[in-house]
Amino acid sequence: MKTTPPTPPTSLSSLCMVMDNSKKLGTIVFLELFCLGCLVISICNAISDVACIESERQALLRFKQNLTDPSDQLASWSNGGNCCDWTGLVCDNLTGHVIELHLGNLHNPTEDTGFPGEPFEWSRLSGKVVSSLLDLKHLQYLDLSGNNFGGQIPGFLGSLHNLRYLNLSNAGFEGSVPPQLGNLTHLQYLDLHDTLSTYLYAENLQWLTYLTKLKSLDLSGVTLSKASHWLEVTNALPSLIALSLSNCDLDPVPPLKNVNFSSLGALDLSYNTFSNSISSWIFTLTSLVSLDLSHNSFQGQFPDGLRNMTSLTYLSLSSNGFNSSIPNCLYSLNHLQHLNLGSNNFQGTISEGVGNLTSAISLVFAYNKLEVAALRSLGKLCSLRILVLSGLKLSQDISDVLKSLSGCLSDRLESLILVNCQLSGHQLGQFKNLVDLYITNNSILGPIPDSLRTLTSLRERRFGQLRKLEVLWIGKNMLEGVVSEAHFSNVTTLRLLQASGNRLSLKVSPDWVPPFQLSVIALSSWNLGPRFPNWLRIIDTTPDWFWNLSSQFFYMNLSHNQIQGRVAGILNTNPPLGYASSIDLSSNFFQGPLPYLSNNSFSGSISPLLCCKMEEPKSLGTLRLAYNHLSGPIPDCWMSWPNIFSMDLKNNNLSGSLPSSMGSLSFLQSLHLRKNNLSGVLPPSLQNCSSLLALDLGENKFEGNIPNWIGERLSRIMILGLRSNDFQGDIPHELCALGSLTILDLAHNNLSGNIPECFNNFSSMASVRNSSDLISYSFGHFKNSIETTLVVIKGILLEYSTTLPSKSNSCVQKLNSSIHTKTIYDTN
Repeated sequence: MKTTPPTPPTSLSSLCMVMDNSKKLGTIVFLELFCLGCLVISICNAISDVACIESERQALLRFKQNLTDPSDQLASWSNGGNCCDWTGLVCDNLTGHVIELHLGNLHNPTEDTGFPGEPFEWSRLSGKVVSSLLDLKHLQYLDLSGNNFGGQIPGFLGSLHNLRYLNLSNAGFEGSVPPQLGNLTHLQYLDLHDTLSTYLYAENLQWLTYLTKLKSLDLSGVTLSKASHWLEVTNALPSLIALSLSNCDLDPVPPLKNVNFSSLGALDLSYNTFSNSISSWIFTLTSLVSLDLSHNSFQGQFPDGLRNMTSLTYLSLSSNGFNSSIPNCLYSLNHLQHLNLGSNNFQGTISEGVGNLTSAISLVFAYNKLEVAALRSLGKLCSLRILVLSGLKLSQDISDVLKSLSGCLSDRLESLILVNCQLSGHQLGQFKNLVDLYITNNSILGPIPDSLRTLTSLRERRFGQLRKLEVLWIGKNMLEGVVSEAHFSNVTTLRLLQASGNRLSLKVSPDWVPPFQLSVIALSSWNLGPRFPNWLRIIDTTPDWFWNLSSQFFYMNLSHNQIQGRVAGILNTNPPLGYASSIDLSSNFFQGPLPYLSNNSFSGSISPLLCCKMEEPKSLGTLRLAYNHLSGPIPDCWMSWPNIFSMDLKNNNLSGSLPSSMGSLSFLQSLHLRKNNLSGVLPPSLQNCSSLLALDLGENKFEGNIPNWIGERLSRIMILGLRSNDFQGDIPHELCALGSLTILDLAHNNLSGNIPECFNNFSSMASVRNSSDLISYSFGHFKNSIETTLVVIKGILLEYSTTLPSKSNSCVQKLNSSIHTKTIYDTN
């Protein structure tokens, strides 16, 4: 079963958002060319001239009776009036029968932060989909997408024999996809894609062969690892125009002798585990308009077969292992509007031929080993709106880069992403219509430059009047000076502000009320303390109400400032949408008993934090209280914290045994309890934490045998540290099943017997790893999550740290790591 990790962080995060936006644009282009003409969809709720059928009205009322409707969108569904006038219904103008039911969520589920937005969440229907819908015997169109029903997809939907359109995407369903959907022989559009949860699966897709009229099929996010005949089944659909099987656990791409995809215009096989070279049958699909093979493990040369796919308008090969130069034949695909080659190992030069991509709207070359000799050619692409060159070693003054790019882009480019490009200087003002500017992790100097105030679409004549600015990323540079409220004048749409790692100070009047409402703020190292403006509602010492701030933010980072005082009260970890939150106030001057923060001086028990209001599920994603003075047992309250994916309690004075409720943390990927006084045997319930990637229990007093279930149930483990405990008995052979294991430390225990011969099967410890595949499980787009463990090399204990990589479906494949040669202590 797949788990849904948080959105990848690091400098790739800005790139991820642009990639997603480009993909949406590519999909729109495709749908314009391949619209499903037979589907007449009447979304507006015009007053009908015909009366609805009474039996159908009663069926709809029974359907509504089983739903929870927080936004009251079904208010018009009442006993009185004509049901053909109800919200979401379309009736046949002649017979009065209900033929279309539009109950899909109209709001974007992810928006900029990678988390469902408030309007989306507020508009989600929940409850049970009941069989009264079967009384709508003439129904042709059913859209229940974006809701939160839960339970399995009802098999009785397969009895709605007149359906042409069925959309159940992101509707909260789980379990097996019912094969009864194969009875919908008139179906032309089927969308079951699931990006918000991970619980849908299908072990057999033979039922699809009965849907001979199907034109569009989207099963993205549905686990198909056991559906081995997926290709021959979909290849047998004669009318198929669009096929999306992203993030389906597919591997490998099987051979295909007779290719029947003659009408296919869009193919998405991204976020799977395909490896080696791209199957040749894909290159025979010369009518493809959109092709997405990103986030796989393809290797080797740039695929030569792409030169014949001249109809492509969208192409993504990002996050693979291609390692050749980019051939000039790519630049002859002059219909390309969206090209993404990011996060590979492409080498050589982006040549002047890129100037032939005159239709380009978005270009992503980021995180390769490419040199850019064609900045002026890029500047001549007058249709370009998005340019991503992050991670390329431009090694220039930013003013020279922007001058080269200006051309006809100076008043057209909307998103410019130059993260980690070794840029210097301070001139930023040539582009008048920029909406998104990402210049994180460079060496840009000086104060917030006056030149920014000329970016008139970020959005008038002052940086503080960028009326449409939503995302501002200027972190990890060398900016210095004072930022005032004038810098933010009229920025009413700002939602994400990342400016950590500079030498800036915030000076605003005590009564300033900002015109924006942030869901993400990162102002680490901004010299903020000890007093804070009222707009953050923080004062010298933090009162109880401060801990309700997390109900406003997905992410807040005010670490490495000078906040001081004692902290009281209970941390509210329930943002209004119920998704995992993260607050980082580490490395300040807090003291006394408290909830949350590493590298401070908190003491006492953590029970008051964890066990308060246990009846209310919490939405915290990361819990880091390392390097404090906490004591007492780890409380047995973890059933109230189901969303925690990273926990670090190392270097405290915690005692007692591990509570059984820790086994309820099914999303937990990182658990660090090293250097406490914990004891007892490991609870069997811990084997339920099957998502664990790193488990470090070293330097405690755990005893008993090393459990067999570590090798049997924790199959994704990459770091296992049991050093300096009281484990005894034989080393279990079951550990040999840990195919991803990269670090294993069992030293300083009371183990006996032989070292299992199968230890030589730990191939991940010696394999070459792809450094382009970095994705961590930490919070959102905004904060790296660095795994650390201790490794003894030649008698010296070193700190080993890494950013754990994975595909976005959290199937970890590689570990790119580095050993920091700081000596912790000498074991001799």
